Amino acid sequence: MLRTKWGLQLKNMWKFPGGLSEPGEDIGDTAVREVFEETGVKSEFRSLLSIRQQHGSPGAFGKSDMYLICRLQPCSFTINFCQQECLKCEWMDLEKLARIENTTPITRRVARLLLYGHREGFDKIDLSMEEFPAVYTGLFYKLYHRELPESYRDTARTD
Repeated sequence: MLRTKWGLQLKNMWKFPGGLSEPGEDIGDTAVREVFEETGVKSEFRSLLSIRQQHGSPGAFGKSDMYLICRLQPCSFTINFCQQECLKCEWMDLEKLARIENTTPITRRVARLLLYGHREGFDKIDLSMEEFPAVYTGLFYKLYHRELPESYRDTARTD
């Protein structure tokens, strides 16, 4: 088993489902599609949780790599995983995922982030999405940010 200089195994590690976006595909749509393709679980996008940026990764086709982790709401719970992409797939307790050794640092950290959100409220960790009209007629963009308090949503003054 090959290990990195940090002692990480490069195979047979627990991780969240993921993959590349299709051209023109939104973040949430990519996450929902990838989870379904890898696990057979249907889900709905809830929020963006974290962004990892990395440069010089051998698997990034010579580009800088951004890995976005989303919080999804399952609509089904039966797992029918893709055996070409996964050796094993199962629902796992977040506390266990936050502690186990055979996972990546990002998976452990996001499990801890989700535990915090579950206990203290997802409003403390979520980057929600709002859609706005772009400066170009007929186009829109999606802005991901922490939720604004009601008193700040529709006002120009904050004093």
